[in-house]
Amino acid sequence: MEKGKVDVLLGLQWGDEGKGKVVDVLTPRYDVIARFQGGPNAGHTLEFGGEKYVLRSIPSGIFQGGKVNVIGNGVVLAPDLFMDEAKELEKSGHPLKERLYISKKAHLIMPTHRLLDAAYEMAKGKDKVGTTGKGIGPTYTDKVSRNGLRVGDIFDNFTEKYEAHKARHERMLKSLGYTDYDITDVEKKWMEGVEYIRQFHVIDSEHVINKALKDGKSILCEGAQGTMLDVDFGSYPFVTSSNTICAGACTGLGIGPNKIGEVYGIMKAYCTRVGAGPFPTELFDETGAEIRRLGHEYGAVTGRERRCGWIDLVALRYAIMVNGVTQLIMMKSDVLDNFDTIKACVAYKCDGETTKDFPYDIEKGIEPVYKELKGWNTDMTKMTSEDEFPKEFVDYIKFLESELETPIKIISIGPDREQTIVRK
Repeated sequence: MEKGKVDVLLGLQWGDEGKGKVVDVLTPRYDVIARFQGGPNAGHTLEFGGEKYVLRSIPSGIFQGGKVNVIGNGVVLAPDLFMDEAKELEKSGHPLKERLYISKKAHLIMPTHRLLDAAYEMAKGKDKVGTTGKGIGPTYTDKVSRNGLRVGDIFDNFTEKYEAHKARHERMLKSLGYTDYDITDVEKKWMEGVEYIRQFHVIDSEHVINKALKDGKSILCEGAQGTMLDVDFGSYPFVTSSNTICAGACTGLGIGPNKIGEVYGIMKAYCTRVGAGPFPTELFDETGAEIRRLGHEYGAVTGRERRCGWIDLVALRYAIMVNGVTQLIMMKSDVLDNFDTIKACVAYKCDGETTKDFPYDIEKGIEPVYKELKGWNTDMTKMTSEDEFPKEFVDYIKFLESELETPIKIISIGPDREQTIVRK
């Protein structure tokens, strides 16, 4: 951690890498935790003290007392879902209103954005992207087409602005032939959520963040989803609508690139993906089903089954490159505790050529080239030090560090906060 710099923590795969737990583990080192993109489609799961929490919009540092948590301008916020999430946390004894700050420039997800989400997916037919239906894409679309409604708007002639945006969406829905809906109840709760947001510190987050840096405060920027879902560098068009990479922290919080310090890249010891889209190392056999069962691989927000496969080092090298990752964090190592053989994709065969570079299109014609490693067949969930790691697991770590040319500094061997080993 370098004074005057922000550290960035983000996922390197297709999301669901375990970012929430790591933010919670790292938070004691920082004064401010700031979420820089994404919306309530991304769930960060944290477990400690026998309790389990799923955060959708609220930064994962909220459980550590005395920390400032910021929802940045790059986030899209659904007032009704935010209210449910916040009230649930308040009920469990976490004082949110004194810890949580919301950017005026964050965009609001309207009820009609969810209708548009459904209408667009229906119009795509068999070419569905696999959206969560939370209205994320249409909200970001409005943002870039300069038609968005922002948190700061709730303090200035809001009803008139809301009705104008809603009318525009209704015209779009009509043109898509999507007219059979009733949002009366949803809208009522959504407006309650808007009133609820007014009770929080609504701020010019770019000023707050940069003043904190100037005052010597330490800041951790938290990303949602994963690098391979980035709108520019992910497996387009099966991606999210924001920049999930490190550069997204600059635009999503108003931080200069020269202020970036450590970049923590989070990965699983294997690979998963939710929804549609290419997945070169996906397993369709009993091994894939076993990884899903052992890893409890179901979406934290949607409950959807995650597709499972072996670790993909071609995609990981690419993710490390575009993010400028300085250190790796490996999650769910314990899920592979019972396998005799572990596989890792080290290259792709593409059009008869073998490549280690991530190609423009991975939807067809990609054949993974695997290296087999000996499994460790050891229950690691009770271990408290890397000195206890079995030799085969140490070999797996060394192999990954050599292939990825980046040190693995933290290893997770279970879902609880305590099941985290920081390497020397």
